[in-house]
Amino acid sequence: MEEQERQCEQMVNKKVLVLGLAKTGVSVVNWLTQMGALVTVNDKCPLDQNKAAQDLIEKDVRVITGGHPIELLDEDFAFMVKNPGIPYTNPLVKRALEMGLPVYTDIELVEWLHRGTIVGITGSNGKTTTTSLTGAILKADKSFAGRTEVAGNIGIPALDIAPQLTSKDRLVLELSSFQLMGTKTFLPNIAAIIDIYPTHLDYHGNLENYIAAKWHITANQGPEDVLFLNYDQEVLWSRRHQTQAKVIPFSLETPLEDGIWYNTSEGKIFWKKEAVMDRADLFLPGDHNVQNALVAIGIAKVLGVSNAVIQETCRQFTGVKHRIQYVQTVNKRKFYNDSKATNNEACMTALKSFNQSLVWIAGGLDRGNSIDELLPYLKNVHAAVVMGETQEKFAQLVKKAGITQLEYAKDIEEATQKAYAMSKEDDIILLSPACASWDQYPNFEVRGDRFIQAISQLENL
Repeated sequence: MEEQERQCEQMVNKKVLVLGLAKTGVSVVNWLTQMGALVTVNDKCPLDQNKAAQDLIEKDVRVITGGHPIELLDEDFAFMVKNPGIPYTNPLVKRALEMGLPVYTDIELVEWLHRGTIVGITGSNGKTTTTSLTGAILKADKSFAGRTEVAGNIGIPALDIAPQLTSKDRLVLELSSFQLMGTKTFLPNIAAIIDIYPTHLDYHGNLENYIAAKWHITANQGPEDVLFLNYDQEVLWSRRHQTQAKVIPFSLETPLEDGIWYNTSEGKIFWKKEAVMDRADLFLPGDHNVQNALVAIGIAKVLGVSNAVIQETCRQFTGVKHRIQYVQTVNKRKFYNDSKATNNEACMTALKSFNQSLVWIAGGLDRGNSIDELLPYLKNVHAAVVMGETQEKFAQLVKKAGITQLEYAKDIEEATQKAYAMSKEDDIILLSPACASWDQYPNFEVRGDRFIQAISQLENL
């Protein structure tokens, strides 16, 4: 801790290279300059197309754009802070490491700065939902006198939040493998690894490297710290002895006297031997969200939150926008926005989250991949609306599933209207496209927002 404080205090006139901008890079530059560091920014986007770089130049920050010149490293930088998305194969990063120049991500600087409780959450799936639910529960705990803030990979740069906090406050961070790989002293008081699946292997090279990056979350933890670990995944549970932290298991399948678990026969979530809440109190659909809730509730229990606060928050928490997000109910039809489901796997998760009758809205950019693996998950779908470049591909899948109610739509607005017209009371109307949006929309957020807006117009029909 003293070393981190010393690093913060001695930032004045320290030369720092910030590699890559976007929201995270800008937040790093802003904090470093406030601390008195001499910052050089290097971003590959040309200056005339780079609004963030232009804004920094107006603040008298030194900015070099249009590429990553190796000769930059001839200068006497104290360390580099790189945008998490920039790979370690980047020539400038590789050369810096060869020279022994420390290369960090923004999360390392948070460790130097924040003296309060840090909760760090990572995993392959469910990070954003788990982090959001954890933050919601902790913010609802009125017995806690300090502030609780949520930041990190969730879309809010940690350095936009951490400077505002005191030692009495709590910071809940969603952490990616990209961020964690660039940490040296980062130490969360409470950490959680939700699950591990083979993703981002193009960045990490192989699964073992990916897991090692995730494991950075607990690398500096001691016996007074806590690590929540997935008991159901041997790839994680087998590593439980590779940390100094107190390990608390969570499971969807197994009773745990020393952890948090879901009792399927009773439909209750248990903290050790104590029933905390009914599954029915969790608004979010699907077993994957029960797992996310186990982690969030476990963290809340460690921090002393009452069962009543946990229950009420879980009842009211409707999910993360565009991720199986409950939107509203119109004439006894519930609408869910899963616009972020841009591949088969995400769509499968959504489809299996509901036991009710479904009207499914699907289709989008055609990447040439097969969608046949979705077929077993269509058993609750009684009607479908297809759109985008892949509409014929999805139409054939729907027919193969024996679903006779099928409509084509030119855009999400028409798809929403047709889905509503085909629905009956108590149906779920689900947008889960299994495709990227780029054939019609700039991103999945725009597609999802237009779906939400279209739903609001249905009440006027």
